[in-house]
Amino acid sequence: MSEFIEIIEWTDDSRDTLSYRFPDEGRAIKRGAQLIVRESQSAQFVYLGQFADTFGPGKYALVTDNLPILNRVKGWKYGFESPFKADVYFVTTRLFPGNAWGTANPVMIRDADLGVVRVRAFGTYDCRVVNPAVFLKEVAGTDGHFQLDAFSNVMRSRLVSLFSEALASSRIPILDVASRYAELGQALLPVINPALKDKYGLEMPSFVVENVSVPPEVEQAIDKRASMAVVRNLNDYVKYQIGQGAATGSAGPAGVGAEIAVGMSVAQQMLGAGPAAAAATAPVPAGTAAPEVLNPAQVAAILKVTEADVIASLEAGDLKGKRIGTEWRVTRAAVDQFLA
Repeated sequence: MSEFIEIIEWTDDSRDTLSYRFPDEGRAIKRGAQLIVRESQSAQFVYLGQFADTFGPGKYALVTDNLPILNRVKGWKYGFESPFKADVYFVTTRLFPGNAWGTANPVMIRDADLGVVRVRAFGTYDCRVVNPAVFLKEVAGTDGHFQLDAFSNVMRSRLVSLFSEALASSRIPILDVASRYAELGQALLPVINPALKDKYGLEMPSFVVENVSVPPEVEQAIDKRASMAVVRNLNDYVKYQIGQGAATGSAGPAGVGAEIAVGMSVAQQMLGAGPAAAAATAPVPAGTAAPEVLNPAQVAAILKVTEADVIASLEAGDLKGKRIGTEWRVTRAAVDQFLA
């Protein structure tokens, strides 16, 4: 074996190696030694823990002109004349696709509609190294053979942190996330990539969100809100049908009453309402004037919905009311405004 290193190169046949330290076995690098950097590689010189010159693909003769940073770090007065020792790391710069990411524990997100929500998420991402010095310093460290499995373990928690920050910055409502996964991934890239490049020397061409889930109680609240929307839409439809019948004279008083009954029956069936709901939707007796201040049961009788739906609408702010202790009170004007 030669006393000095004359050729520095690395042939990657593993397909899962991100960085590799050239084995010098105690030998020094000879002046004029050949450095060969293949496509999808970058070579990084490190001297006594300091990052020196970086080389892209090509063939180089290691002379003073090609090592300006190392020349300055070592303080060569007359240039590179004698053999020297330095660590040489080869970093793979090709794309590594299909890496999995996910939240091991729920992360807290502040949502405009739901307030503070705990969410879980997972998906995949493609990445490549764009700044070898930063990558070696912050991710691979002094590992002589840093591979993809170790990289995924190191980056998983860091990506979750970046994802949480990016999702909060994007201001995409949690209610819309499920229908906008592809858009969400694209929207997060401009937020994630600057931080990823500055902190870890990486770039992410693709970030795919495959699922974002919320706790069961939040899912129930979302379902309840959807149910309230269905009731309002059915009420609007029934009113429209009644108006059309009145305009054309196709429905007499009995017909109008039948249309109302059928419309509210359909609403109850769609919401899965039982006998208690049917009782709550009973109309106010004829000739009885509604009071100016109503409780949820009275509002439910007027709106032809269940009391639980009225309370849900009050809590969501769709129907205006005032909470006194544990009881809700609603003015007749608020009900009229809600119907309008």
